[in-house]
Amino acid sequence: MKRRFTAGGIVKHFFQGLLVLAPITITLFALYWIFNTIDNLFPKELVPAAYRIKGLGFVIVILFIILIGYLSSSFIIGRIFDLFDRLLEKTPFIRYIYTSVKDLFDAVVGEKRKFDHPVLVSIYSPDVWEIGFITQTDMHLVGLPDMVAVYVPQSYAVAGKLYVVHRTRIRPLNQVSAGEAMKFAVSGGVVNMAISENAEPLANSRV
Repeated sequence: MKRRFTAGGIVKHFFQGLLVLAPITITLFALYWIFNTIDNLFPKELVPAAYRIKGLGFVIVILFIILIGYLSSSFIIGRIFDLFDRLLEKTPFIRYIYTSVKDLFDAVVGEKRKFDHPVLVSIYSPDVWEIGFITQTDMHLVGLPDMVAVYVPQSYAVAGKLYVVHRTRIRPLNQVSAGEAMKFAVSGGVVNMAISENAEPLANSRV
């Protein structure tokens, strides 16, 4: 039986193809942009023309980052990095930029990770819940001992809002990982959250 192409069918197939190709294209473009950005961080002038190979800068930058991480774990070099760190933290103006960036990276990938406690938080209405992450469990320093700080990421954006809410308006999401909760929130809820096999019942969860 011959397949007949109609205007409606062509439009339908176009959007089906778009759904298939768009995520792949955007992902590949993002990877290409990251690769080029890192590759261009290393000055090409430092490499002889005969050895200027695409991707060489990328490899050198990655190896340099690994080397810095290795050296910072040693006692002597680690103390030098600590001194430089304290110097930047005490330098006027620079310290505001440096400490903000440092705290952000510490919160995301450092040893002081903050976005690792996903919760449901009710802010605007008792029956409306948002996915967030507890960043501070004690707010007594600002006179709010029964409150907690919750960061709520925005969907499809590198942004979010910080709310200070009462503990009773928090429901921990112990049955999902922080990564799954963040992916669900940033995607606007269009992806499914994977539930842990060792999930703790939500009713028994406590902050």
